Amino acid sequence: MMDRIAAVRTTTFRLPMRGSLRWGSASQLDAAEHVLVELVTAGGIVGMAEAPPRPTIYGETPASIHAIVRDYLAPRIVGLPLDDVAGVNRRLDEIASNQTARGALDMALHDALAQARGVGLGQLLGATRARVRVSFILGIADRQTMLAEAAAVYAQGVRVLKVKVGRDFAGDLATIDALRRELPEMELYADANECLDPARAAEQLRALADHGLRYVEEPLPVECLAERAALRRQAILPLIADDSAFDERDLTRELAADSFDILNIKTARTGYYHSARMAARAVERGKGVMVGSQASTTLGTARAGLFAARPEVEHPSELSFFLKLTDEIVCEPLALHDGWLEVAALERVRVDPARLRRFAVD
Repeated sequence: MMDRIAAVRTTTFRLPMRGSLRWGSASQLDAAEHVLVELVTAGGIVGMAEAPPRPTIYGETPASIHAIVRDYLAPRIVGLPLDDVAGVNRRLDEIASNQTARGALDMALHDALAQARGVGLGQLLGATRARVRVSFILGIADRQTMLAEAAAVYAQGVRVLKVKVGRDFAGDLATIDALRRELPEMELYADANECLDPARAAEQLRALADHGLRYVEEPLPVECLAERAALRRQAILPLIADDSAFDERDLTRELAADSFDILNIKTARTGYYHSARMAARAVERGKGVMVGSQASTTLGTARAGLFAARPEVEHPSELSFFLKLTDEIVCEPLALHDGWLEVAALERVRVDPARLRRFAVD
């Protein structure tokens, strides 16, 4: 008989960062204050994942994640068979929003199920690659700070940078030029976080293309659907969908409008079950797939990275935020090798109980 879900535990932990990460018009992260979600089975298996609260994106906070898991999500799934993944997700989907809380529960479910079946999590997820190509998100800062951080992560193995643009476009282009001079081997693409002006977006994308960028993420506000679709039809640069495709419902709208070229899937907000369904739909329509970051710690990086080893994911994935952290809750660190993470290393990531206690927040 298949094991059943017996309980869910949540623990907030706070990890210090090197500097801050700024993006969009109002978002800034100064520390990784995330929630560890543990799904416990009747047989004593513990599946783990992390939920990264992002108040300016999803409206979630550590306190809201604890409350929604305790009062609404856990009661819906306790007692269900561990292998009833679709059934568990149907119950989780009865609760609106709370993306990372639900995503973490689904990933913890899969982690526990892999243990119950005696297989690696990557195997359970359908991973086919031995390594995954990685990009690093370069946040908004003064130019010298950005150049110094880019040089530091290049030395740590990063070979693809995602550069935030849109607040000061002329300054952004100057920074991109400086990055290309200082690090000519680094590949670059842009994330506008919906900040470009629809009236000037085509001109701005041409400038980004002229400066050697590969593609651009969310150039226009989500509500500008017709404008985004028209911009994509001009084929200036491939467009990445992120904020415009939070879930399967959003993806249906974006596919109908044909508004993007590459889907940025964030397992932290859609878990594995919905992420796999979204990836399949995107590929069916000829779209590319990458895996995005929610500024994950090493645990979240491992969970996202194993999904990124699936065959649909052909673009560099944002799996290097852990380089900004000065400490961790896991037993051993990850290391990049000339732009790649080894899947075997992702499979070995385990939470260190002593470190978790050290960084736990009441």
